[in-house]
Amino acid sequence: MNEKATISKELNAKHTKILEGLLKLPENRECADCRCKAPRWASVNLGVFICMQCSGIHRSLGVHISKVRSTTLDTWLPEQVAFMQSMGNEKANSYWEAEASPDLDRSGTENFIRAKYQEKKWVSKKATQPIPILGENSSRFDKLDHSGAKAGIPKKIRKFSLEEEILTKHMSQVAPITRTHGGSLDMTNRSMTSAPPRGMIPEHNTSIQNGNGTTDLFSLLYVQDSKPDPFIVPSRWATFE
Repeated sequence: MNEKATISKELNAKHTKILEGLLKLPENRECADCRCKAPRWASVNLGVFICMQCSGIHRSLGVHISKVRSTTLDTWLPEQVAFMQSMGNEKANSYWEAEASPDLDRSGTENFIRAKYQEKKWVSKKATQPIPILGENSSRFDKLDHSGAKAGIPKKIRKFSLEEEILTKHMSQVAPITRTHGGSLDMTNRSMTSAPPRGMIPEHNTSIQNGNGTTDLFSLLYVQDSKPDPFIVPSRWATFE
């Protein structure tokens, strides 16, 4: 799958703005090779900003040496923008032209570029070539991750880890609810109300009087109906185990 197709318009606009800011830096206002003003092209694996003429020569070197992109016309991946931020013309030339004389002849542009990048004519033997952290086909974002997730982790793994973390946190906050046999569950207060065991209902006199000396018919009816009715199905909560 082409990763450039996954770059949204908003992200692409942000990349363009970052590149415009890099081109305004003093070290990037001239082509890294011919010193032409206002370069608008770049080699994303060499980390240099170049002019249109030099970009054509870079293309002829092959993508194994230089991968050319327009700073205004092409879609950039986050890792490519990140590498350009970490390099730039001054830092890149300190490697590619480390042993070049200050009055180096740049008139023969194509020969100069081939000697510089293909033959590595002026590279110091003690120096190590700066290369991008990730290849162009990588699906990870080490330096520029605009999704707000942890850098260096694939998107699918980051998404799964976030959901798992939320679920774990939620489950740790929920207090366990225990029930005893024969109890009813109060879903509002999460409290257990145990029903009295059968056969433990206290016996009452058939004649119950209140304070006025008259018979309390309500209490009498309650005592008479206190025996379990065999035709009534018990509540599910009372019998659930």
